[in-house]
Amino acid sequence: MSHPTHEPAGPPGLDRGAIEALAEARHGDPFAVLGPGPSLEPGRRRLVVIRPDADEVGAVAQQDGRPLGVLARVHPAGIFAGTIEDAPYRLVVTTGQGTETVEDPYRFGPILTDEDLRLIRAGHHPDLPGVLGARVTEVDGVTGTVFAVWAPNADRVSVTGDFNGWDGRRHPMRLRHAAGVWELFLPGIGPGRAYRYEIRTRGGTVLHKADPMAQATEMPPGTASIVPDPTPFPWTDGSWMARRATTDLLKMPVSVYEVHAASWFRDAAHPQLDWDGLADRLIPYVRALGFTHVELLPVMEHPFGGSWGYQPLGLFAPSARFGRPRGFARFVDRCHAAGIGVILDWVPAHFPMDPHGLFRFDGTALYEHEDPREGIHRDWNTAIYNHGRDEVTGFLIASALYWLEHYHVDALRVDAVASMLYRDYSREPGDWVPNIHGGRENLETVAFLRRMNQVIEARVPGAMTIAEESTAWPGVTAPVAAGGSETALGFTLKWNMGWMHDSLKYMGEDPINRRWHHGTMTFSLVYAWSERYVLPLSHDEVVHGKGSLLGRMPGDDWQKRANLRAYLAFMWGHPGRKLIFAGGELGNPREWDHDGSTPWELLDDPGHQGIQALVADLNRLYAREPALHTRDDDPGGFQWVVGDDAANSVFAWIRRTGEEAIDPATPSSGMLVVANLTPVPREAYRIGVPAPGIWHEVLNTDATAYGGSGLGNGGRALAVETPAHGRPASLTLTLPPLATLMLRQGR
Repeated sequence: MSHPTHEPAGPPGLDRGAIEALAEARHGDPFAVLGPGPSLEPGRRRLVVIRPDADEVGAVAQQDGRPLGVLARVHPAGIFAGTIEDAPYRLVVTTGQGTETVEDPYRFGPILTDEDLRLIRAGHHPDLPGVLGARVTEVDGVTGTVFAVWAPNADRVSVTGDFNGWDGRRHPMRLRHAAGVWELFLPGIGPGRAYRYEIRTRGGTVLHKADPMAQATEMPPGTASIVPDPTPFPWTDGSWMARRATTDLLKMPVSVYEVHAASWFRDAAHPQLDWDGLADRLIPYVRALGFTHVELLPVMEHPFGGSWGYQPLGLFAPSARFGRPRGFARFVDRCHAAGIGVILDWVPAHFPMDPHGLFRFDGTALYEHEDPREGIHRDWNTAIYNHGRDEVTGFLIASALYWLEHYHVDALRVDAVASMLYRDYSREPGDWVPNIHGGRENLETVAFLRRMNQVIEARVPGAMTIAEESTAWPGVTAPVAAGGSETALGFTLKWNMGWMHDSLKYMGEDPINRRWHHGTMTFSLVYAWSERYVLPLSHDEVVHGKGSLLGRMPGDDWQKRANLRAYLAFMWGHPGRKLIFAGGELGNPREWDHDGSTPWELLDDPGHQGIQALVADLNRLYAREPALHTRDDDPGGFQWVVGDDAANSVFAWIRRTGEEAIDPATPSSGMLVVANLTPVPREAYRIGVPAPGIWHEVLNTDATAYGGSGLGNGGRALAVETPAHGRPASLTLTLPPLATLMLRQGR
């Protein structure tokens, strides 16, 4: 159909400049022009519609479909205007594909309430995903999707998608000035539709952005957001969630298997598992090895797989690499059914600067700092969140709550906390901005983390937050309470990076030299109760040229495996929760490759089978024996027996449940841990104990079942009333080479 060169001017009162602005997608207040306008004569109303794909546009009555009027094309870009009978209406649109009757998005009033806007601006909205992003809902009896996005400095924002040809002219949004939020209800748009926001900046640049609040995304490298399915997930973990809310997790065993979901298992038939495939394989494996939790490297949507998820842009969307969001919910539900908790790595420190993401979202530094000395991370070339802006901290806290509440996740491990706490982190003099007191502490981040942990504690009882924090910041796990320290952050647990660095350094020494580094292994007990700790042997320790855990151990193949077995048992006997990255339990001799797979073929070798069997037995012993976990944060739960035998590289200590003396009638009341970290067997080594009697050797890393030589104490030893190490009784033990023993007193 040909269009006239000169279009009609349209009904009286229609501003030609406004029509041109709409046609050029630069009008900042589309509701002032589009949709039903003022009454121009009794019983009739102006109507303006933009449909670039249309040949004809008219209106019919909602109730009975009778014609109300036909609109004239008033601009070649597809703007139609005219007067219609003043009655509830629907549009009749004829295109080259036929004629359809549709709702007019511009006949609907504002969606967000004034209270919503106030809370968004204050950063305190209790349900941010319920008001921002894309929500399938019903408005005035019409089903569709409400889109809402924070972009206070934009000149114009439109919703584009597979439903409007990605044309920014079609659906410009209404600006709610009180919060800088743009909103639009699109009737007839349902779950699964792809969309973006087209943003015109004040400088006239047009940006195409994914939704920061998207709950689903298309598969990378695609960048569109997806309208989420609003159907509630049929959770079956009610008993798990009820127990979680009332359990004292600080008294429970926490043994974590850390996993990069994309590379945990791959073969020719499975280049990458989806959530259901991962559940089928990972959950039984984690349960068989006795881990209490599985921790996933970030699964929030991220553009670059090589970042392992640590540069996310979709803080509310499970990555489409593994399927749809409901698949992730099924994974969590199945973990809980198997008695396994789920921890997610979460990144509120920084984000990548991909053009479709958060960086200069509306043409200004919205989520990040404007000053590159505050807003750009030099190490990772990423943008740093502005934790001093209420809307940003509200966005981040909403993300944390979303994973814990919507997906029933049990804990968030917060990445790179040290980089957030210090303004001069990894910066040269002159390349950072001091705080208001002239110091290096990031006071805005401290306030954000304190509030985040307070909100989570109040809203999600039993959920944990775990800080990856590598400095001596005081009070990372101290409670945030009235009258408490201003540095207290309120995390549940903190990674003990000092223990990890020191112990790996010691284990990397040739045993003949370990006597000179003895204090490196004991130093962690000086500060072991200053925070509530996790002992991490994470993915970071097996990449970037560091070598694998097994590869760091000195000696020939047998000695490497013996060293690793002794080290793992040392770790499981040491105060603090346990974490090991996938492959460590196999004695992987190679560094982790995120494009590869865990080397399952190692299990064809009995030596590697033995390491795996040891980890399983350590987990079972750790969970079964209260002495190994109930007083992790209490110095009264630990007593050195031998901490100064540097010449022989022997360490011995007792883990206690709380009794003043180990009770022979209570076998689980205490555990003696002895490590000989040289390849020399120690015969008749005397160790002081609290009372005489039989001691059962419940674990020996030199056992043949683990690939060891089989040297030990025949499963038991007798303590006699011969004082040693300041105790009234003592054991005479055979200490196998490069081995750790655990002994429990009993009848």
